[in-house]
Amino acid sequence: MKPATDLNYRIIPDADLHVHCETKRAWPTARLFGHDLVRGERSEMARHIVARVGTGERSTIYFVNAHCFNVESRDADYRDALNESDLLLPDGIGMEIAAKMSGLVLGENLNGTDLFPELCREAQEEGVGIFFLGGELGVAHAAADWAAERYPALRIAGAANGFFAPEDEDALIDRINASFAGVVLVGMGVPHQEKWIAQNRHRITAPVVMGVGGLFDYYSGRIPRAPQAVRTIKCEWMWRLAMEPRRMAKRYLWGNLAFLTHAFIQAVHQKGIIDQANAVAKRTLDLIVGGLVVLALLPIFLATALAIRLEDKGPIFFRQTRVGEDGTPFRMIKFRSMYTDAEERRAALLAQSDRAGTSFKMKQDPRITRTGRFIRRFSVDELPQLFNVIGGSMSLVGPRPALPCEVAVYRDAQWDRLKGKPGITCTWQVRGRAEIPFKRQAIMDRAYLKRTNLWVDLKLLLCTPGAVLSGRGAY
Repeated sequence: MKPATDLNYRIIPDADLHVHCETKRAWPTARLFGHDLVRGERSEMARHIVARVGTGERSTIYFVNAHCFNVESRDADYRDALNESDLLLPDGIGMEIAAKMSGLVLGENLNGTDLFPELCREAQEEGVGIFFLGGELGVAHAAADWAAERYPALRIAGAANGFFAPEDEDALIDRINASFAGVVLVGMGVPHQEKWIAQNRHRITAPVVMGVGGLFDYYSGRIPRAPQAVRTIKCEWMWRLAMEPRRMAKRYLWGNLAFLTHAFIQAVHQKGIIDQANAVAKRTLDLIVGGLVVLALLPIFLATALAIRLEDKGPIFFRQTRVGEDGTPFRMIKFRSMYTDAEERRAALLAQSDRAGTSFKMKQDPRITRTGRFIRRFSVDELPQLFNVIGGSMSLVGPRPALPCEVAVYRDAQWDRLKGKPGITCTWQVRGRAEIPFKRQAIMDRAYLKRTNLWVDLKLLLCTPGAVLSGRGAY
């Protein structure tokens, strides 16, 4: 192994601006399993890692493959270590499959085994020293010898095996720091290496620390790497299984099945398949139940229409512009429960509202007719909205549709009420209706929209008749 003769990593002064720009580069990413995986090419990534050394900026970099995400699902400390990293590089065919299942695109396979030569080449050009830590006795030294032979100008800052006693840890870290390594490669296996780095990163002065798994085993010659033909068809994992069947069987057989299951679930959520299924089920429920209720309540429709007409000879229906999903206005239809000049008289009554805030409500509103007071008491005035439901501008269950003047004074999260299709009934309609202040209504509507599904809608529909008969908050 070539000795460490130069104890300072070198950055060419004229390249300082380039290095600064390279480290500030915003890499495109693909989000998988809750993590942002870098999309890029190996040569670009190697250049970027070495550029980070030049600025002295502390960076922690990990590779993640199918096995990593299986481990993460049951190891919170490992998950925390991944979350605290600066770069996560996708490793292996598993990442590519998971990305495709979710409709995402990754760049090159940035596995450590293929990236290592590129990293050595860039480090040689920039005078950056590399410290090799991990593997069994002699493995890290042999990997360092491989790098020194192929990149003669590369500075090998040092090497040490990964099986050291806890009482020797302080001396090891002192040795790493004294070597002035720009990059420390830690090959202790997942998740041990990530946990060790997370616990000791603050004590290691090297700008870049990377967890590299079994990298040293390949370049030391302890484990032969798959032939190029096997790598080309992306079956290197099969070669690894053949080399160490007893140790790798669980990881590659059972582990791959578990990973593909996770990837499928990820894809379902990523593509919104569950949301799409809920939307279809909700629309189906609206059409079937809405149509059946209209047929079943047809006598009530006719009786109500007759009563309204006989009282003041005015129109039977009241149509009003309301604000629907995503702020789209629509015409909502109700049985008319107020005198025909109700809108003109509204401004004079605003100061007498029984509800503070956005929505106007009066328990003894003088604009309501005798028939109107009865049909409001039992929510019969809302029944024509079933035609809005069948037409698609409303749903059976959803936030109550707001007036444009009410929406105009929404604040902050209250706008979230408009993220779903408005409904005839909703959470606060079955829990007190007008007795619930608007701020609380908005909170309940947002909570419903976050967890809406067919089961929630069915429960609210079943609760609605009881709420109507109780008359609570109906005015």
